[in-house]
Amino acid sequence: MDMSFFSWWKTRGTWLLLGLVLLTVACGCVRRRMTIRSNPPGAVVFVDERRIGVTPVSTSFTYYGTREVQLVKDGYETVTEKHKFTTPWYQFPVVDFFAENLWPSEVRDERILDFNLPPQQSVPPTQVVQRAEQLRGEAQAGVLTPGVTPPPKHPLLHRLP
Repeated sequence: MDMSFFSWWKTRGTWLLLGLVLLTVACGCVRRRMTIRSNPPGAVVFVDERRIGVTPVSTSFTYYGTREVQLVKDGYETVTEKHKFTTPWYQFPVVDFFAENLWPSEVRDERILDFNLPPQQSVPPTQVVQRAEQLRGEAQAGVLTPGVTPPPKHPLLHRLP
């Protein structure tokens, strides 16, 4: 190596290295956040069977895809809906590297979900008694009422003994 490279590195290389360090430190990232609101407010929110809070509530998320959102409030019907969070263009492979690491500012992905909770319908006691007597009569006659079995929580759990 000749001395011209070393003298170049001393002057310009130091500034180049310093510029690269500053560029790396100044880079942003992608922030993903979902906000869930309800009418009326005050419903307990579960996302994928995990309690996240009381409406209005916000939480961050990492992965895109379909989420099951459930809202529960006394005096109102429980609402359960599936919402698909589509992947934005800047999160596709290769492009996401630049958005996450080299983009000079923060990218925000805000998703807002609004829910209307219908008032809970009260069933008259006479109708409940009639249904109970009907089921008792069917049971005494030997008619089986099919039970509802919940699906397994994890696809591999139903294979275990």
